[in-house]
Amino acid sequence: MHLTLETGWAFVMDEQIKKNLDKLARDAEMKVARSILRWKYKRDGKPAPLDNQLENESIQAAGRARQIIVTRGKNVWNELKKVYIKNDVKKGDSSK
Repeated sequence: MHLTLETGWAFVMDEQIKKNLDKLARDAEMKVARSILRWKYKRDGKPAPLDNQLENESIQAAGRARQIIVTRGKNVWNELKKVYIKNDVKKGDSSK
């Protein structure tokens, strides 16, 4: 594939779109985490911390949530592969 001005722009545009979507997703994660933390403080009858502390706690909570999702996603994917391989082996054995 030759890189022309048109395909080069498409590549740059795709990377920019990817970066923008990633930022949008992270901002949404932060807003959800911040909202949940405020709710938790209110539920516990505690005053919400200052904005910068709440921001730091939101970053930590969103990071932990992301890590859990990644780990569980890998576990689910590995289990699906095992089932697929197991079923594929069964299909191969039954056709003999």
